[in-house]
Amino acid sequence: MRIYTRKGDTGTTGLLFGGDRISKADPRADAYGTLDEAVSALGLARSSIGAATDRTEVRLGQLLLRIQRELFVAGAELATHTDRRDRLTDSVSRVTAAMVSALEDEIDDLETLVEQPKEFVVPGESMTGAFIDLARTIVRRAERRCVAIAEADGLPESQVVPYLNRLADLLFVMGRGADGGFRPVRD
Repeated sequence: MRIYTRKGDTGTTGLLFGGDRISKADPRADAYGTLDEAVSALGLARSSIGAATDRTEVRLGQLLLRIQRELFVAGAELATHTDRRDRLTDSVSRVTAAMVSALEDEIDDLETLVEQPKEFVVPGESMTGAFIDLARTIVRRAERRCVAIAEADGLPESQVVPYLNRLADLLFVMGRGADGGFRPVRD
């Protein structure tokens, strides 16, 4: 099998479950392409950790990898035509409320370990933190794209927007942890 098919030479791309062709400029293609950017930025963050031995760095790397994989789930949902949503599988090709709740649990847990800033954050305190912040801004862009799709009734009964909203919040907390280290917050 070749990596190129020439099918996209006309400016179209195929959706999952049925192979409908849409413009590469279609809001769906733009949204899942933006998620692909976020996955890559998270890969930069994960690779900047390297061969971590510190328990918190290992946890951070594992969480980044989990998020990368979950973004593929969101991308699959976005790449599915509205008429074929019945073919989606929870947590495989459809984002679930449980996935959103799991992000909330991570945020709650990490907030006990990361002192939150009292002012605006200028990214760049650490390489890992800067990459996580880059991914967070890309996720926010994807969220805006998905809101537009949802407003046009293109994401019925979907958890993609809440997932991306919560994910950006989690990435903010993770970025602060990467910048300043994870330690118990003192009252």
